[in-house]
Amino acid sequence: MKFKLFGQTLVVLTLAAIFGFLGLWQLDAANNLQAAKKIAPDPIVYQLSDLASPATALDSRSVGKKVSLRGNYIMTFRAPNQIDQQGLVSDWEVGLMQVDQSSAILVLRGYWKDRLTEPRVAISTSVDLQAVVQPRQFEDRVRNSSGVISRLDSSVIVALTDLDLYDGFLLVTSEKVSDGVINRDRITLAEVKSKATGYYWQHISYVIIWWLMAVIVIYLPFYRRRQERDTLRL
Repeated sequence: MKFKLFGQTLVVLTLAAIFGFLGLWQLDAANNLQAAKKIAPDPIVYQLSDLASPATALDSRSVGKKVSLRGNYIMTFRAPNQIDQQGLVSDWEVGLMQVDQSSAILVLRGYWKDRLTEPRVAISTSVDLQAVVQPRQFEDRVRNSSGVISRLDSSVIVALTDLDLYDGFLLVTSEKVSDGVINRDRITLAEVKSKATGYYWQHISYVIIWWLMAVIVIYLPFYRRRQERDTLRL
């Protein structure tokens, strides 16, 4: 009898603990969602090496941060059927910038139609770049072909170079060579959404439900005993 009571007590406490922890997890998700909405843009301009490493997955915390670097373009690609923040579908010019002797990163320079408006950049030209770190794309827009990439993702060009490639790409805000600033239309992209999902009060409602379940589980044995006593009295 004592063993049975111990087993029942253990089950009740285990279930109550599980529901309690689920409530805490849901509460943490609600707090993360609120915190994500309050994050202000980071004003710091980083070096690329501070935020990422070649041949390594991009840390999601680096996305959206500003970087400054110097390099030279060694390849140019057309990225067709891309969509900017305004919903405009167009072809984009994407360069592969070598940033040191062993590594390179994809750089979204601007619209493909504007590629000849500033012809001062050659392979040997050093370019000072201001840009924003972006995650790689996952959806193909077209098929890969000579000079054309299906999406902005270093994995689609890995066979074209022996350099180690950075994950993600850089969205250019300004380019400068020794002759001066390169003036061309720059692309704006929709802000990458936080991974925190759902709605705050939706999470809070689940917190209440989980903790209510914990209370019910603890209360049920006492309720059953009271019912049994009332039955015996009758």
